[in-house]
This record gives sequence, structure tokens and C-alpha cells, in this order.
Amino acid sequence: MNIATTSYFPSQLLSKIAFRKVSTTCLFSLILLFNVLHIQPVQSQNVDIDLLRDINLHRNKSLDGTLKAITNTAVPFTFGAPVVMYGIGLIEGDSAIKQKAIYIGASVISSAVLTTILKKAVNRPRPFVTYPDIEKLSDGGSGSFPSGHTSSAFSLATSLSLAYPKWYVIAPSLVWAGAVGYSRMDLGVHYPSDVLAGAALGAGSAWLCYIVNKKLNVRKHKHAH
Repeated sequence: MNIATTSYFPSQLLSKIAFRKVSTTCLFSLILLFNVLHIQPVQSQNVDIDLLRDINLHRNKSLDGTLKAITNTAVPFTFGAPVVMYGIGLIEGDSAIKQKAIYIGASVISSAVLTTILKKAVNRPRPFVTYPDIEKLSDGGSGSFPSGHTSSAFSLATSLSLAYPKWYVIAPSLVWAGAVGYSRMDLGVHYPSDVLAGAALGAGSAWLCYIVNKKLNVRKHKHAH
């Protein structure tokens, strides 16, 4: 067996195992979150607003500008990344990059559609609307649940990590997505449960698109041979 293949296989295997655990955890978190919100709405709302007040009202105000900048990267990064990747694939004539760009684009679009549907279905008021003491430092107009910025960020981070399962892609991607999620609470526009649901939805969408894309590629190769 080739040495490069031998060293590459454990890396790929560990990445697959890690992401299976992440996707299972995200799905469990989302199911648990919905159960808590519907079965014990008063208690869960109290926990939500208590955590948000700790984050928003006791924040380090010197970081407001930094966190605003981070939160503003969510939309352009999420929708710009697959477009740029596809452009690079076209220029270099690399079909693998183009396929990965299409997969990542499908992941972020799926996440955005599901998030929009849930926002309209749940129609949860923003925390600064219900609780005037919460300081609103960023835009937030549509329904609060789930966090669209967070779902988009985690969809991009997860799909990038699955497309390029290397630590130098996975680590910064997830740190950035986590920072986006935290910024939405720090800036007073989302409850912690909104962010948790957004992270689970974004990561779950990317994982499901990855599985579908993989199965389609297998069928394509079978028909080709």
C-alpha cells in the first residue's frame, strides 16, 4: 500500500466519524430544543432570557465593533464562497472544485429555505421586542427562531469541512461559525435557543446534502460504467 494512501486513510476515517457524531448531536439538540420549547415554554423562556441578559447586558462593550463586523460576514461569506469556488473551478477547468461548489451552494440554500419556513411557522418575537432592557446593536427584523445568520454560518462551515476534511479548514470554519452565533446573542437580536437551533439546522442541512450528493455520485459512476 502507498504511504500517502496509508496516512490519508486514517485522516479521512477520523473526519467521517467526527462528523457523524456532530450530525447526530445536532439532530438530538434540535429535537430536544423543540421539546423543551413546547412542553415547558415558561421555564425555557426564563432560562433563555436569563442567559441572554448575562451575555448582552454584561458584555465587553469594547468588542461591540468586532462582533458587529463578525455578524456582518455571515451572509456575504455564506453565499459568496460557493460562487467564488465555482468561478475558480471554471477558470482552472477543475470539475472536482465545481462539484464541491455546487454541493456547498445546495447546502446553504437548503439551510436558508428551511430557516425561512421555520421563522414564519414559529413567528417568535425578537428578544428586544419582548424585553425592552435588551440592547439591540444589530439588524433583526424577521422572526427570531431560528437564527438565520447562525444557520447560514454553520451550513457553510460544515459543508466546507466535509468537502475539505482537513484540520486547517475545519478549525477556522467552526470557530468563525461559532463566533457568528455568539455575536447574535451579544448584539441582542437572538435568544440562545435561536442560535442553538440555527447551528443544528445549518450543520444538519450540510450533512444531509452531503449524503444525498454522495449517493448521486455513486449512481452516476455506476451508470457511467
